[in-house]
Amino acid sequence: MVKAVVGANWGDEGKGKITDMLAEKADIIVRFQGGANAGHTIVNNYGKFALHTLPSGVFYDHTTSVIGNGVALNIPVFFKEYNEVVSRGVPAPKILISERAQMVMPYHILFDQYEEERLGGKSFGSTKSGIAPFYSDKYAKIGFQVSELFDEEHLKEKLASVCATKNVLLEHLYHKPLLNVDELFAELMEYKKMVEPYVCDVSLYLWNALKEGKEVLLEGQLGSLKDPDHGIYPMVTSSSTLAGYGAVGAGLPPYEIKQIVTVCKAYSSAVGAGAFVSEIFGDEADELRRRGGDGGEFGATTGRPRRMGWFDCVASKYGCRLQGTTDVAFTVLDVLGYLDEIPVCTGYEIDGKVTTEFPTTTLLEKAKPVLETLRDGNATSAESKNMKICRRTAESMLSSLRNISDSRSL
Repeated sequence: MVKAVVGANWGDEGKGKITDMLAEKADIIVRFQGGANAGHTIVNNYGKFALHTLPSGVFYDHTTSVIGNGVALNIPVFFKEYNEVVSRGVPAPKILISERAQMVMPYHILFDQYEEERLGGKSFGSTKSGIAPFYSDKYAKIGFQVSELFDEEHLKEKLASVCATKNVLLEHLYHKPLLNVDELFAELMEYKKMVEPYVCDVSLYLWNALKEGKEVLLEGQLGSLKDPDHGIYPMVTSSSTLAGYGAVGAGLPPYEIKQIVTVCKAYSSAVGAGAFVSEIFGDEADELRRRGGDGGEFGATTGRPRRMGWFDCVASKYGCRLQGTTDVAFTVLDVLGYLDEIPVCTGYEIDGKVTTEFPTTTLLEKAKPVLETLRDGNATSAESKNMKICRRTAESMLSSLRNISDSRSL
């Protein structure tokens, strides 16, 4: 059986924690998209970890952690993370890397930095991890699969061709130092040494595992609203964040995905630019940011303060629908326990009309939040107050999702 764990919103919903919890009963955990541009925070008996590429099930000795073909694989970052986990007492994880996964090249990170620098105040708020240049090259058919590391003659010829194109941009657009083919080739040979013991045909491995009745968990990165087709384009990531892409990014038949656990946060947060209707500012945002997350709402990858907002029923309903949600995991309810009243965004006002459907970006930029307030119901103790707030907030969210068919948690 295949389960997918994905996000309903802008990311940072707590997918890593839910994956870590479900991994206890899984055999295989697969990362199927994205790269080191986002992090999943895990707190367990070994300590606190921010995983950027490793699947969140690496802390169990019975699981196999898999990097699927859909991942933007930064090989040095991956093995640095692997070694850090092991150095802190975690048993060496069993890992497999798809031979069809493509590599984040050193120049992808440079081009990401150069483009953000060129755009200045109109930048996309990139994490500068090389993700957009990586996917640009992948779909321009000038990316490099892991398998290409094992054909050195082909690799060197292709590097020379690609570098010729890149150097035109570096010289005439960015005015930066040019790429050296020999230096790049030597670096890729180091990559080869790192990955060689772990490379396999992941699609075939998963096919056989499913025939044997193994439990497979797909771990998504970011959330529905960062999807390049259905999110707040252009302020999105560069690979699909939807559970449906799990079949593509892992190499599985779509019909094998039987359960889709969509993680949803009791308030909203986002990193980077883009429309964010329920956003709050000033002291109100600072207080929620300070109390939220694991020691505060700061990006696991960049350390940037996250933008904060109230729970958005419109965005969450849309995000869950797109994911094909069968189950909702509602997180960080306890964070809101300091509030006597909790604002919840139940609609968007656009040009004087109220809608409960998530619009395209041009309309989203005009939207104003329609807020309703949940109260604590005169609870008499801190404990009962927190429980009542959790229940009322959860009820509000579930009410906004009731028209999503076949959601088991409803």
